Amino acid sequence: MNSLVLLFVCLFIGMGLRQLKAFPENATDGLNAFVIYISLPALALIYIPQITLEANLLFPVMSAWLVLAFSLVVILFLGKLFKWEKTTVGCLLLTTGFGNTSFVGFPVVEALYGNEGLKMAFLVDQPGSFVALSTAGIVIASIFSNEALRKRDITRRVLLFPPFITFVIALGMNVTGIEATGITLNVLERLGATLTPVALISVGMQLNFNFSKDLAVPLVAGLTYKLILAPAIIMLIYVFLLGGSGLAVKISVLESAMAPMITGSIVAIMYGLNTRLASLMIGVGVPVSFITLLIWYQIIEAFIVN
Repeated sequence: MNSLVLLFVCLFIGMGLRQLKAFPENATDGLNAFVIYISLPALALIYIPQITLEANLLFPVMSAWLVLAFSLVVILFLGKLFKWEKTTVGCLLLTTGFGNTSFVGFPVVEALYGNEGLKMAFLVDQPGSFVALSTAGIVIASIFSNEALRKRDITRRVLLFPPFITFVIALGMNVTGIEATGITLNVLERLGATLTPVALISVGMQLNFNFSKDLAVPLVAGLTYKLILAPAIIMLIYVFLLGGSGLAVKISVLESAMAPMITGSIVAIMYGLNTRLASLMIGVGVPVSFITLLIWYQIIEAFIVN
């Protein structure tokens, strides 16, 4: 509950700072860079070395990648149907293909399923959403930005993306059994703790509830996919096609129903991918998701066996 309160407080702080003329207009650029270059890498170095993957835990890991895969199909189809600009399509791919599996997901899962559920949620977030954004997300952002890039340039951006670099380092730590401890762990925890407030304040500063006609359709389409269609697809595959059950499957479906990822929105904004839409997907998606999550929780408990 504390995490959810912090989420809304930071959004409102950001909206308030936007009204202060003394506050730099380009302050969000610095905040976004801090999240990408400092906060995310710090969390990767803490948590990825602690992950122990087993065969029965592939459900939560793969769910994040499946949500991204199906978003490519759905959003690209809608982009052609409605003739959206490529920056709009790229924005929607980054905000519908990656879920808010940590900021919103962790406190919600912990409240509903306790510590055991939280362990599963972490698998969705780190090997799933986090790695997907660090690799496929940067490729998407590079392709759909207005900047002309060669394949070599796109590859370089992925390889030099700070969270990806730290993921590789953290994966090496995992394989060799090394974990951050003592002063190192304390420093990383303090840096990682800045992710939620800094990211949310940045998003709040960029919120503009101007529901113009050109934004209404992609906003509704994007949120419909992320909050309704994506978890329905995961449930169809995991429960009705594969016959899955248990806590891992429940968490996989619930995390797939989370609002758009805040960090995905920040990457979209950094690459100039319809920044107004990117902010609206978070500003509207997060509060609406609390309603849809309650509905999905009832569906999950009704159809998925423990």
